[in-house]
Amino acid sequence: MTKISRALISVSDKTGLIEFAQFLKRFDIEIISTGGTARVLNEAGISITPVSNVTKFPEMLDGRVKTLHPKIHGGILALRSKQDHVEQMSRHDIQPIDMVVVNLYPFEATTSDPNVSLEDAIENIDIGGPTLIRSAAKNHADVVVIVDPTYYSKVREAMESSNGDVSLELRRYLAVKAFQHTAYYDSLIYRFLENRFLDQSDDFPTKLVMGYRKKQELRYGENPHQKATFYEDPFPIGLVITAAKQHQGKDLSFNNYLDLDSALSIIQEFSEPAAVVIKHTNPCGTAVASSLKEAYVRARAGDPMSAFGSIVALNRDVDVDTAEEITSTFVECVIAPSFSIAALEAFKKKQNLRVLELPSISTMRKFEPVDYRKVKGGLLLQTRDTLEISATDLKVVTKMAPPEHVIPQLLFAWKVLKHVKSNAILLAKDFQVIGVGAGQMSRIDSVLIAIRKAADRVKGAVLASDAFFPFPDAIEAAKKAGIIAIIQPGGSIRDQEVIAAANEENIPMVFTGHRCFKH
Repeated sequence: MTKISRALISVSDKTGLIEFAQFLKRFDIEIISTGGTARVLNEAGISITPVSNVTKFPEMLDGRVKTLHPKIHGGILALRSKQDHVEQMSRHDIQPIDMVVVNLYPFEATTSDPNVSLEDAIENIDIGGPTLIRSAAKNHADVVVIVDPTYYSKVREAMESSNGDVSLELRRYLAVKAFQHTAYYDSLIYRFLENRFLDQSDDFPTKLVMGYRKKQELRYGENPHQKATFYEDPFPIGLVITAAKQHQGKDLSFNNYLDLDSALSIIQEFSEPAAVVIKHTNPCGTAVASSLKEAYVRARAGDPMSAFGSIVALNRDVDVDTAEEITSTFVECVIAPSFSIAALEAFKKKQNLRVLELPSISTMRKFEPVDYRKVKGGLLLQTRDTLEISATDLKVVTKMAPPEHVIPQLLFAWKVLKHVKSNAILLAKDFQVIGVGAGQMSRIDSVLIAIRKAADRVKGAVLASDAFFPFPDAIEAAKKAGIIAIIQPGGSIRDQEVIAAANEENIPMVFTGHRCFKH
């Protein structure tokens, strides 16, 4: 390691810049600088060496070329311990650069504007900056690299305690952070241009590039002994929790985020006034009605015991009457496109209730095209299940067809069913979910749980199954409970046995031809 004598500073984020430069001057460090950074330092009375004095070339091509020069990169990349490098530097009159302080053009901030022009985005792709950072990070034993103003204090403390030097341990730490910085930056550029230039229906890429930024430390994970953090996508698609405005309540927890994600996925399914009640990522209640209040009351009534401590999603402006219904029981979170002033006042009675406003709930029907699942050793990717089933897709497989008025009930049940963990059975009646059997290892257990949940409301309900019935036992249980129609994918080797059982029990059954597992 060498004592720092020359530093190159070129920053977009000028937080703490003047104070840090003044600190370097206390150690008689020469500062080389460019463009706007040089101007700010000059105006603060800090002497600098313009980069053009080092390169003997002016900044050119509208600033696109400033530091891409052997006098700069030779000074950064040369190994001070290698005699051949030292001799070459001397031969070409290259002076060493011992510190590089660089952060990049604001590509992320620029492209966060949905109306950004391609030209503006392209001009905010930094070339010289990442090159400087990578050069310094590669040669971190000889060069200190700083990519974020939050690291200034670490470097100051190190230099003050060691007469102007920086330990190898800190140099290594800063080098890792530097490569992290450029990797994230490049991922933003790739993803922005991918969205602009490539057909999103293309096959999955051979190399997956993802860049997420840390948004929030969470109190804990699924359980208090687990640490947790939320990272947000800089280029989100569709309804996203991060776009919501929180009016009141505690910060969102790890489990809140998971439940809200499920709630938003379901509420998007409906254009009429709808309410979704989520517990442990499953819908314990969902209903549509002529008014939002009625939809919520009916959704909660689907399983009032499970609705205690739930997440509620609504797709209309929340008025005071609906707000008072929500506050009449314990609810963790409510998310809706908007709230009346009176509704927000009503929510204040429950200070811990998290109230989130997400205007796009009522208008957006766009879904993120790909679903990601982390497993040990890798990621699983699949296209999202956005398949919609209509009446014309249904195949009547029993002798008796469902009455015309029952078809919309079956389709309603199917819309909600695909958001329930498999094995999934859902019972619905009058556009209200009245019983759910979720996540069971056997399908008949899911059927029996859903029937038990529905209790005496089960008579006259329809039943939806996310996959085929392997045995006729579910049909027999459905008949005994009073189910009037069944919707399921079909596809079992025992389909004919199941169909025969439905015929014998006089229960109309339709096949969708498509499974809707959710693991």
